[in-house]
Amino acid sequence: MSLIGKEIQPFHASAYQAASGEFIEVTEENMKGQWSVVCFYPADFTFVCPTELEDLQNQYATLKELGVEVYSVSTDTHFTHKAWHDHSDAIGKIEYTMIGDPSQRISRGFDVLNEEEGLAQRGTFIVDPDGIVQAAEINADGIGRDASTLVGKIRAAQYVRNNPGEVCPAKWEEGGDTLKPSLDLVGKI
Repeated sequence: MSLIGKEIQPFHASAYQAASGEFIEVTEENMKGQWSVVCFYPADFTFVCPTELEDLQNQYATLKELGVEVYSVSTDTHFTHKAWHDHSDAIGKIEYTMIGDPSQRISRGFDVLNEEEGLAQRGTFIVDPDGIVQAAEINADGIGRDASTLVGKIRAAQYVRNNPGEVCPAKWEEGGDTLKPSLDLVGKI
């Protein structure tokens, strides 16, 4: 089932706010009123996961400039997130919020829970300020993601939101030509 165009499900969870070093409570309401990236991963203290989360941190300043907040989520607890942050060079760089989902409610709500293992799959979601999913990517467990691709997707999603009636073609870059869907374009692209 696709989540594109659907509102994120309600949730309440404890999280480790890496920038402040504090535990906080997070709900779906925190993701409203701004753009959000929600990045699910299988587990703390693993192999591919720290490379992805560090890569996401490397894009964090650019994402913040675009008005985007980042949330990582695994089925570990917020305590485990803090311990990982304290003991891993890669994870120690993270400034964004790390949500604990031991109840698996958030992972189920985003349809990325591997029920057999009780772990989240590698899912990345772009959520608009209304809490509506605008983009989703889910990778097999052994395939790491490239966070740099998020920047272009978010710019395109923001452009489309701010310019009703226009769409962004493949490989669109900010300032590039867009399309206005109409009968005149059918079969001419």
